[in-house]
Amino acid sequence: MAEMTKFIVFRLNDQSFGVDVQQVISIERVQKITEVPRTSEFIKGVTELRGETTPIIDLKERLLITEAEPTDDSRILVVSVKDMQVGLIVDAATEVKDISGDMIQSAPKLIGGVRDTFLKGVAKIDSELLILLDLGRIVDLEETNELREVITEE
Repeated sequence: MAEMTKFIVFRLNDQSFGVDVQQVISIERVQKITEVPRTSEFIKGVTELRGETTPIIDLKERLLITEAEPTDDSRILVVSVKDMQVGLIVDAATEVKDISGDMIQSAPKLIGGVRDTFLKGVAKIDSELLILLDLGRIVDLEETNELREVITEE
């Protein structure tokens, strides 16, 4: 029997995405974000989360998905990426799902407008496709350095 992995399921527009629960530190309400000048557009700024200055990334903007204004359902997924605490703005965090390894297929080159470089795979659950993101690839080396600089400038 294939091994089960827990994924946090969240929404961006009308699409469901999942990230490995082990990479998620917490899920927080969207709060005031302090803008940091001269950063990439998808880096919205920094905020204090769990006692730590945390860079905030608009995940829609990062994945080149149509943006929308945050709503009451919007959340910040606080995740660990490359030994750094990073906040990802999502439309809603909906549930935790157990997904077995044999339900995950490799990702097509482009799915839902998201390049395959960010994807771990796709899981079919109850006739819906769940896009599984690889958070380690959401930020590349140059961007990781930029995020570290954003934290140290505060």
